[in-house]
Amino acid sequence: MTTLFTHIKSLLQTREETEKPLIGEELRDLPHIDNAWLLIEDDKIKGYGVMEDDNLPTADKIMNLEGRYILPTWVDSHTHIVYAGNREQEFVDRIKGLTYEEIANRGGGIVNSAKTLGDTSFEDLYAQSEERLKEVIKLGTGAVEIKSGYGLTKEAELKMLRVIQKLKENYKIPIKSTFLGAHAIPKEYKGKEKAYVKMVIEDILPAVAEEKLADYIDVFCEKGYFDLEDTENMIEAGKKFGLKSKIHVNQFNSFGGIQLAAEKNVLSVDHLEEMKFEDYKSLKKSETIAVALPSCSFYLGIPYSPAREIIKNDIPFALASDFNPGSTPSGNMNFVISLACIKMKITPEEAINAATLNAAFAMELQDEVGSITTGKKANFIITDRIPSFGFLPYAFGTNSIDEVWINGKKFES
Repeated sequence: MTTLFTHIKSLLQTREETEKPLIGEELRDLPHIDNAWLLIEDDKIKGYGVMEDDNLPTADKIMNLEGRYILPTWVDSHTHIVYAGNREQEFVDRIKGLTYEEIANRGGGIVNSAKTLGDTSFEDLYAQSEERLKEVIKLGTGAVEIKSGYGLTKEAELKMLRVIQKLKENYKIPIKSTFLGAHAIPKEYKGKEKAYVKMVIEDILPAVAEEKLADYIDVFCEKGYFDLEDTENMIEAGKKFGLKSKIHVNQFNSFGGIQLAAEKNVLSVDHLEEMKFEDYKSLKKSETIAVALPSCSFYLGIPYSPAREIIKNDIPFALASDFNPGSTPSGNMNFVISLACIKMKITPEEAINAATLNAAFAMELQDEVGSITTGKKANFIITDRIPSFGFLPYAFGTNSIDEVWINGKKFES
């Protein structure tokens, strides 16, 4: 089955094969074709070009887009959308003046979510998570990473990862699964943090690997959570099972996590709200991708990742949502793009590149998604009739998406 889209106002992110993530000035270039056509065959991109009525390819179905834009779907490389319940009371507590750390110390935060998840059945957890996945697809996300980390016990962590596995089976968008057993310290391990890390490595991780439930391993490297020794142990333990690392780091403090991650050549370091000179220096020498999560900064009222400095230092830069119940209860990548432009002072071109092609590299999906490239998956967004692609981040409260196509078919929730 072939479908030809004609009279596209502009076809964005048209590229040949790209071997490395974009860095520096490369992020300012967003290749595009004005007055374009796009041909898809089954679930793949077949070809594209400039409109010439006497030279258009034949197709089983032709769709006249009448001046709308097409761009690749967003790639969200950092989410926690498998969770149970919500934490709106903590939202109110923050309004009343409590900090994220104070809420966590009172038994809230990740530990609170873990308790709720432990009491939730697999079927209920899947149903809640499925709705969130459908929600983000409707908002233009065509590939997503999902972490565990709200279980904190062997049974609950495996339950989360099995839910992710079922989502992979039922939804044919690219989904990567990340084991985040080292997300927080359970109450019963307070004062015995090293024993918890040992349990995660020796008890939970082998079970995860045996069932092949994870693509990556992650750890929350932060003061009050997991220190550099814990982080290194988790990275090395993951390697033994063939799992690359994606590390939460520098959200509240810079204390050597970036240097460790760069030395270990982890796939990505995510958050990066607090950065020092030596952090840029270490990342610049590595191939690790820096992933910013501006919605988290917006929601918690903490600093935004210094995107301009990251880009200036020729460090591969990507954007993700951090969709989770406590610090970012939204997976709207359109809002992420807007925040990146408004608060982090990057251009629309840089933001789109960071949320598509570079984000695909942060999930090792660059050969499948992230650009309009012949042979890649036909996962793309059709916009409303907007004046320019700059309108997407400009009109931050407007949903400018008309249709989302996944694997060559219009997504119907």
